[in-house]
This record gives sequence, structure tokens and C-alpha cells, in this order.
Amino acid sequence: MSFYSKIFVLLCFCSQFLHSQSKEIQFLSGTDSEHTKEWDFWITGGRKSGSWNKIQVPSQWEQQGFGSYNYGRDYVTYGRNFKFHDETGLYKHKFTVPNSWKGKTIMIVFEGSMTDTEVKINGKIAGAIHQGAFYEFKYDISDKIQFGKENVLEVKISKMSADKSVNNAERLADYWILGGIFRPVYLEANPKEHILSVSIDAKADGSFRSNINLKGINSANNVKVELFDVKNNLVGESQVQIQKGDTLKQIQFSVKNPKLWTAETPNLYKAKFILSKNKKTISQTEEKFGFRTIEIRKGDGIFINGTKVKMKGINRHVWWPETGRAVTENIDLMDVQLIKEMNMDAVRCSHYPPNKSFLKICDSLGLYVLDELAGWQKKYSTEVGKKLVKEMVTRDANHPSIIFWSNGNEGGHNFDLDAEFAKYDLSNRPVIHAHHKPGNAFNGIDCNHYEGYYSTKKILEGENIYMPTEFLHAQDDGGGGTSLADYWELHWNSKKGAGGFLWAFVDEGLVRTDFNNQIDVNAINAPDGVLGPHREKEGSFYAIREIYSPVKIDLKTLPNDFNGIIPVENRYHFTNLKDCQFEWKLVKFKTPFSSESGFDIVKTGKAESPDIQPTEKGNINLNLPPNWRENEGLLLTATDIFGKEIYTWTWKLKSNDEISKQFSKSLIKEKSGFSCRK
Repeated sequence: MSFYSKIFVLLCFCSQFLHSQSKEIQFLSGTDSEHTKEWDFWITGGRKSGSWNKIQVPSQWEQQGFGSYNYGRDYVTYGRNFKFHDETGLYKHKFTVPNSWKGKTIMIVFEGSMTDTEVKINGKIAGAIHQGAFYEFKYDISDKIQFGKENVLEVKISKMSADKSVNNAERLADYWILGGIFRPVYLEANPKEHILSVSIDAKADGSFRSNINLKGINSANNVKVELFDVKNNLVGESQVQIQKGDTLKQIQFSVKNPKLWTAETPNLYKAKFILSKNKKTISQTEEKFGFRTIEIRKGDGIFINGTKVKMKGINRHVWWPETGRAVTENIDLMDVQLIKEMNMDAVRCSHYPPNKSFLKICDSLGLYVLDELAGWQKKYSTEVGKKLVKEMVTRDANHPSIIFWSNGNEGGHNFDLDAEFAKYDLSNRPVIHAHHKPGNAFNGIDCNHYEGYYSTKKILEGENIYMPTEFLHAQDDGGGGTSLADYWELHWNSKKGAGGFLWAFVDEGLVRTDFNNQIDVNAINAPDGVLGPHREKEGSFYAIREIYSPVKIDLKTLPNDFNGIIPVENRYHFTNLKDCQFEWKLVKFKTPFSSESGFDIVKTGKAESPDIQPTEKGNINLNLPPNWRENEGLLLTATDIFGKEIYTWTWKLKSNDEISKQFSKSLIKEKSGFSCRK
């Protein structure tokens, strides 16, 4: 891991610590797939079934050597009589809690388990069985905890749900079907009177609103909100009185000239919420947020802070070959960095909500996010779906990176759920339908998948904004970069083109513990990523990086009268090219008979960054030295405002004939030397 990656992870940890100052957290599992805890485990079918064993938590139980494997499309591959493996896992874990927790509200939190989950504490049911694999849920177990004694946690997880709609939405899918507790489990202890949760709406004009959900208020209190910028300067505050029995209070005020959040300028603020009684803090929580406004202007485009934006996006599964959907913050960080390295500005969380850490990183480094309710091609029932929308939005609503809620995929849209998202999202983000059949536009946006060039052109001439949530297809790396330039030009130059999301980020190759730890991509179903399972860069990675470069240079070869002036187009939405850096290199290439490849740098220099506004065109003057033609190659590297390389362009300065003559001379010299030695 790089130095900057380590620093980022440390900052994330510090942020998590600060966020949890007002409450005490005790992990019962490990914190991620690399830092696990051992629990007792029994499984009813498949490998290692019928006896108690040990399992690492969090994990997918197949990757720990238990149960059996299924891919979601196995029901297609093997026909109508196919049945998924229906295993049940029984977990046991003993724990103690400090005596200082007496009198507090104690919750047990599951960030994700696959799928139907029944929880018992000391033999008592914690609450209703949870159905839905990708969602955070919690139970109040205050009255079930024994202080000063050992407590027993028992968890029963059914890989298949008892609810048909959950199986239809989550398992009849084009991805691996796995089981187990794959995200962390922990206890939260809060004072009896405490802040339960907050929902933030911070607009580009500096207006700030927050719904503060309260629990256990038994007397008059005071709630205060303080806003801090990235340098921890206090930039705004307000407070409100609360009375006994209050469960919800709203605070609103304004901040002057806030720095706005976009994928190019991911400016974050911190909101501190303080519940006080008699001037003494009894509960507090913190949230990172960004000031930004999202608009869909029907018949026009998608606007962030009043500026039209076009998505350079990709679809991403939460995935690692050895551990399935149990991952780490480092994997999340690596994925965001790779997406941004391809000069992309957006990601679709296909086809379920991701880890919390992934969203935090998108906030910090800058990506537009489509956060998606599961439903691959079939939908949740309204009864189950309402609960899952609430869990998803309550967890994720304060992330500025999320600009859309996606209600299912390709027919997995329960229209009864469209209005549910706004109930828990104070900012009322737009909802989209990621569909695959014409005529299903929603909220003024057509997301139709896998259109051809000419059908794309026709849609762009229609009444709706067009933003395909899947297009092209990187099957065996065949479509990731192929024809992308043509599609991107259509979207960039069309009023209603909003860009789109390539399928997909990584090959979903799984290390099969029942097959000598070989990677399995389930025939042609899963090798559809721009990157390999361990993030190996395939050919399309480099093509996409050039096509999506916000510094667009079309000059393929240098003209005979080249004078150091290069035409350039600024395809940023918010960044002036004067804020980027440009460095040129004059080089001589290695010969075919050299022991090394590449080139030798003869001279370097910096070009003056041109003052070119977003979406405008201009020129870069390299100011090359007088003898620049004596060299063999010219390289130009553009670097963004964060010091990251955008792209490097290369031009030959010698003709092919000149280069051939040089190689011929080298060959003659080499043969002559060989003859003498002989």
C-alpha cells in the first residue's frame, strides 16, 4: 500500500473514532475480511456439514470451506429443475460487556449477512428475522444483556430466504450467490437519552437543514449543531430546544460562500450534533457532508450546482476473489483510485448498496455514485422492499457522493417503492430505474442498456435525457474500450446526452475452495471486467483512460510545420486548465537490439498552463527549445490539481523511414561485431 493510501486509511479510522465519541462500540466480529474473529459454526449441508467447527467472521462461508457454490444464473444454465443449495448456518459467540454500560441503550448491529438472519441473545430472540442480504440492520438488546457475566450470541442464517421476492431480487442474478455474515457485527451503547440518527440536506447556496432523530427524551434538553470546514474552523452553528417525548427536531441555517462538493472538487464539511442537559453534553455524533445541489432538468440534462455534468461511469460489484463480498477499506480505496485513474467520474453500485467505507472514499476522493436497491431482474415485494429502502437510505443519506437512488435493475423495479426513498432522505435525491427495455424512462431519464451506436443516436434525439446505466460490455475485455470513443462523442456533443456506465469494473472470478483454489468465472458469465479479479489492468483500461481524459488532445501525428502549439479541449465540468500542470519530455528511443526497452530522456520542460474554461477550446504552447527536432520523440504529461497524472501523449519526431535506417545501421553494426568475435 502506498504512503498516501496509508494516510487515507488512517484518516478514515480517525474519522470513525470521532464519529463514535458519543457512543461506545464493541466489535463482536472482526472489522473486515483481513481482521476477523473466530466463532463457533455449524452448517446443515455441503462441505463440513453436521458438526461444530470454527469460522472466521466476517466472511463468506464457502470461502471458509463450508457449504456449496452457486452462481446466480445457474437456474438458466441447468434448466427448469435446478435448485439452489439451501444451507443454514448456525453461529455462536460468547462476549462480555462492561458494567459501565448498565442503564444505557445497547444495540447489536449487523452490517450485512446473507440472507435471512435470526438473532438470539442469551437464548432470547432479539427481534424479527431480517430478510435481505446487503443491508445494515440492528436490534435493541438492552433488556437481554447480562452485566458481569458471559453473554451468548446465536445467529441462524438461511442462505435462501423464506420470502420468494427476496430470492427473486437477490439470487436470480448474474453474480455469485454466497452465504454468511460478510460484514462486521458490533454493539453500540448510547445513553438512554441520545441522538438516534441525523439526515442532512446542504445545498449549493449554503443552506443547511438537518432532521435530528431523538430517542428516550424524558426532560427538556437542548440540541446544537456546529459546522466545521476542512481546517476545523467553525463556519456556522444553531440550536433548538427539545421537550420531553420529542423524537424529531429540524434545524436550518445558512453558511456564506461554502466550498462546493463535486467529483472534481470533493470539498467536505463536518457537522457536530450535541445533545445537552444543564449545559452538559449527554450525547453527540458527527457526520461528514458536502454542499451541493442536484437537479434533473427534463429535456436538458443532469446538473450539479447549476452546471450540466456527463457521467464517465462504470458498474462495480463489491468483490475480492479469495473472500467474495467480504472486503476491506484498502480494497475499496484501491477501487476508487483505479476508477479515477481511468479518468472516470462516476460509479454505479451494482446491484446492491456497497460497504460504508466505499462511500466515504467516494466522498473524499470524488466520484458521483448511483446507490442501488437490489433487484437484478425481479423485484422485492412492497412489504419487504419498504423495510430495505429505509435501511439503505437511513445508512447512506448523508453521503454527498450519492446523486441518485437506483430502484432495482432491468425489471427489478417495484414502482410502489419509488416514493419511499424521500421519506428518509431529507435532500430528496432523484430516483432512477436502471432498465433494459425501451419505454421505461423515469424522472425524465432514459437508462436503457446496451443500445447500438445508431439507436443511441436516435434516443439522444428524443424527449428524454439518456444515461445508460449499462452500455458496451467488457466480456473477455472485448467491449470495455471498443467503440467507446464514438459513444462518448455522441453523449458529449448531444444536449440530452448524460454519459453512462460501462459494464463492468472487474472480472468476478472466485477462488474456489472446493476446486484446488482455482479461479472460476462461471464460463462466460463473470469475465466481464475492464480489470481482472485481482485488479489486473487489461487493454481496455488504457483505452478508457485516454478516451475519458478531461484534457482532450486529438493530435495523432505532428504536422511538418509543427511549432510547439497543441490544440486542446477542456472537458472538465468545473476545472480551468490553468489549474493543471503540463510537462514535456524530448526523448530518444531504445533500439530493438538494446538490452533495455523504452527511451532515454534528453530534455524536460514545463509548458504554461492555458487559461481555458470548462468545455472550451484553446492551445497549449510547449515553448520547446530550438533544437527539439534533433530528438526522436516528444511526450506531454498532464497532471490534475491533486498532482495525479491525467494522461501522457507520445509523438514520433522522426519518420518511419528515418527510424528504419537507424535500425538498419544498428543491425549492420551488431552483425559486424558478431563476425569479428567469430
